[in-house]
Amino acid sequence: MKTELKAGALSLFESVVMGVAGSAPGYTIAVTTAVLLGVAKALSPGALLIFAVPMLGIAVAYKALNRRHVSAGAAYQWTSIYFGRFWGFFSGWALLVASMVFMVTGSLPLATATLDFVDPALADNVVLSAGVASVWFLAVATVLIVGIKVTSGVQVVMTSIELVILTIVLAAAFVHAGHTGAVNAFSWSWFGFGYSAKTFAASALVVVFFYWGWDVTANLGEETHNGSENAGNGGFASVFITIAYYIAFVFAALFLFQLNEARGFNANIIYNIAVAAGLGRTGGLFASIAVILSSIATLETTMLQFSRTLFAMGRDGAMPALFGIVDARTQTPVRAMLVLVGVGLLLVWGSSLMPTVHQIILDSVNAVGVLVSYYYGLAGLAAGWAFRRVLHESFARWLGLAVFPTLSGLLLIVLGIYAMTTFDLITNAVGIGGLIGGIVFFRPRGRASLPALAG
Repeated sequence: MKTELKAGALSLFESVVMGVAGSAPGYTIAVTTAVLLGVAKALSPGALLIFAVPMLGIAVAYKALNRRHVSAGAAYQWTSIYFGRFWGFFSGWALLVASMVFMVTGSLPLATATLDFVDPALADNVVLSAGVASVWFLAVATVLIVGIKVTSGVQVVMTSIELVILTIVLAAAFVHAGHTGAVNAFSWSWFGFGYSAKTFAASALVVVFFYWGWDVTANLGEETHNGSENAGNGGFASVFITIAYYIAFVFAALFLFQLNEARGFNANIIYNIAVAAGLGRTGGLFASIAVILSSIATLETTMLQFSRTLFAMGRDGAMPALFGIVDARTQTPVRAMLVLVGVGLLLVWGSSLMPTVHQIILDSVNAVGVLVSYYYGLAGLAAGWAFRRVLHESFARWLGLAVFPTLSGLLLIVLGIYAMTTFDLITNAVGIGGLIGGIVFFRPRGRASLPALAG
């Protein structure tokens, strides 16, 4: 039985592309901008910067920990080494649950963007959207099963086209706003701190969802050339690329629309921005192409994270050993992928019982935000513990490698805990219930193959 992934398959450039594809600027902007504007309102641009700070702290943690130990399990593996089997398992389990929930959050916008080409009115049909989403879901899963090189090649093409389209739409939006006058004139108050405790936590979780996904580069470390360096650097660089696109599009939305109007564009705000910027229906359809490509890309990277994490947990004995086996020909964890396909389709069709696509997305974004805050937070704390003795070597390195990640991790965990008190029953059932459900699979004893860290 083979338990090794295809080593050296990805370059640094491909790692950066994977990180950008994981955060999925096209998809995230289309789906989550309206949610952020609904929560943070005019403070949305500032929220993207303020809450990027703890995300950068976690990116530093990932980069440093990845340099010490490359693992397909990433946060699961590191947390297990430093804090033990229990916390490690639930770090990995949180990622698995977040990924499964995202199968719905990611597939439905892909379906609605596809239906825009037929009739935009069809995008609100939940059952039809679930059917189209299922077709895309199976197509994406098939590409991943074929092998990592094919997946990477597809990602490079799709992400490049996506970023070109997004850049054109942005340019048109700013030119239009400059020529005709912005609906909302730029104000430094957009970067203020006028949050209530509730909106602060809610805004933070939405922004966590914005940036989530770049860490797929760490899960692909075993398959990356010089993975100890390139996997961490790829994820770190991709965070800065996505920050620029996210803030620019929130500016575009505020320049072109009244706040209440922009908050209503929850299916594909990029389409609305393209149309409002003077690109017309044709420009809007190109924007939908960008969203489709981005949705496919982020579904791929989420599936990669799920399959690699489940593979690592199976290989270590934290989950059934059959998940720790790769296909001899493709060197991919096919069994882990098949689990994801089955659960993903079940969740996509289960979501069709919800009243609207918007409600599905809103609840999913919040639930995923809590789960991601948890496992990101543990990774930050793991880095703090791993590099605590660096203080004896360099105070500056200690601040960067131990203190910054620790504070970032603590902030995310605290925000996640507080936000849970503000959510409705469905969101908490998905987020918290899904995490607690891991108790069924947790094995307090069993084979573990956690290698010692170097350095």
